[in-house]
Amino acid sequence: MVEKFVRLGYLTKGIIYGLIGLLAAIAAFTTEGKATGSSGMLKTIAAQPFGKILLVGICIGLLGYALWRFIETFLDPENKGSDAKGIGNRIGYLSSGLAYCSLAFQAGWLVLGRGGGGSGDSAEDWTAYVLEKPFGRWLVGLGGAIAIGVGLYMFYQAYKTKFRKRLNLSELHPNQAKWIVQVCRFGVAARGFVFSTIGFFLLEAAYQYDPEKARSLDGILHTVARQPFGKFLLALVALGLVAYGIYMIVQARYRRLHLEQVESF
Repeated sequence: MVEKFVRLGYLTKGIIYGLIGLLAAIAAFTTEGKATGSSGMLKTIAAQPFGKILLVGICIGLLGYALWRFIETFLDPENKGSDAKGIGNRIGYLSSGLAYCSLAFQAGWLVLGRGGGGSGDSAEDWTAYVLEKPFGRWLVGLGGAIAIGVGLYMFYQAYKTKFRKRLNLSELHPNQAKWIVQVCRFGVAARGFVFSTIGFFLLEAAYQYDPEKARSLDGILHTVARQPFGKFLLALVALGLVAYGIYMIVQARYRRLHLEQVESF
């Protein structure tokens, strides 16, 4: 039961990222569509026929993904350990779990017709809040440095195909497995670009003491679109986000999940 719930979580995350990439691609290739992030995507879904029914499923799926992150944090099923690197990984899992819990609650609020919270400038709001605190500039700068570090590590994962060992692709033809891995590499690299760019803008916000410099995913997509050759760059990032969505869907089906500790409870 827990395994199905977790796999639903990966599937849901994949669908969300795939839709984000699809909307960004439409915005890049046509005059229609609007690039948006996760919160904006939930609102887009809510506005569709049967949107609230879809949001119920998305809410459940996001909670499933958050559950897996909490399992990784507290039960350490993949034996990350308790050294500095292991603790760092587990803190990252905890942060991810809390973020997807928040997104699930946004979906729930939208189902209830209460707006869902979260907006395109939420990164600015949070940055402004932290900057007002003691050592706020340093904390924002640290967040930016961590985001860049995560992004660079994702580039490394894509280059070395580090994610491959988490997938059980033995039932696939070798050529099929090869193509899946290449698509996943592109997706992981695209997410690395997103994290690195978020980190860069956080560093800029800290340096200039200006929360408006911070960007979330939708802000990054809009920034990319305004650059020289912006449509081409936006299309490339959009395809990368679609590829990342495919990577999540592949994990929903083929990821090795070590849930023995959970199932023994």
